[in-house]
Amino acid sequence: MSILKLGIPAGSLQEATAELFKKAGYNIKFSSRSYYPDIDDPEIECLLIRAQEMARYVEQGILDAGITGYDWMFGKDVVEVSELIFSKVSRRPVRWVLCVPEDSPIKSVKDLEGKRIATEAVELTNQYLAKHGVTADVEFSWGATEVKPPLLADAIVEVTETGSSLRANNLRIVDEVLQSTTRLIANKNALKDSFKKSKLDNLALMLQSCLNAEGKVGLMLNVRRKDLEAVINGLPALQKPTVSALSDPDWVAINTIIDESVVRKIIPHLRDVGATGIVEFPINKLID
Repeated sequence: MSILKLGIPAGSLQEATAELFKKAGYNIKFSSRSYYPDIDDPEIECLLIRAQEMARYVEQGILDAGITGYDWMFGKDVVEVSELIFSKVSRRPVRWVLCVPEDSPIKSVKDLEGKRIATEAVELTNQYLAKHGVTADVEFSWGATEVKPPLLADAIVEVTETGSSLRANNLRIVDEVLQSTTRLIANKNALKDSFKKSKLDNLALMLQSCLNAEGKVGLMLNVRRKDLEAVINGLPALQKPTVSALSDPDWVAINTIIDESVVRKIIPHLRDVGATGIVEFPINKLID
């Protein structure tokens, strides 16, 4: 049997990844004693590995594919299959930012010439400094990067989603280095295998369909034909709504998809312009 070797990111993205896979129809179960999670697809073999190392193992062909951040793909010869905009806290991109203590005299990246910078993303930081023509001492940080300035470093390049940890450590953002989202990546040779390429394409389609559906709901309603135009004009539809005939020739049924955030305003309006039998239903997957 052909097998797709898939890397699942350990750590902060682990549960969010499992949740997304579950919505897509794949159940992943983790064990505290194993780095090989179980998945209910006999054609996929999972390996739990840190996102920071994922691209390296995919590039080497140890893994056929994996899920990691755009920030960890720098310098690696891999293929991006799909962008999957999700993270551990929100669906917003994470930000790598250049930070200094609040009372630091450093005001811009140019002020870092000859300074010491601590970060986990050494390659990313070096590329950022080179782009600005700045030479600095970039040191790999093994953790607790936020507490290193000013004693152990003049500045840090750190990832943030909410900024709460930076504020708690009295740090000030000088510049944004990079915005990063999660990506499904693949080994070049793996994509030459028809089975693995098809498996990855289908996986990407299902994962993306779940993300597309987030924040969307479906609406079904009935309306008299004479009120149809008023109802349709009041619908902020994802696409043109589907209109179907009913057994009563004076009535039609409407089926559409809208943003969940506007439902509380739309439903009262629909009722006021003559709609009846209004039903809201969840959308699990949405394929454009």
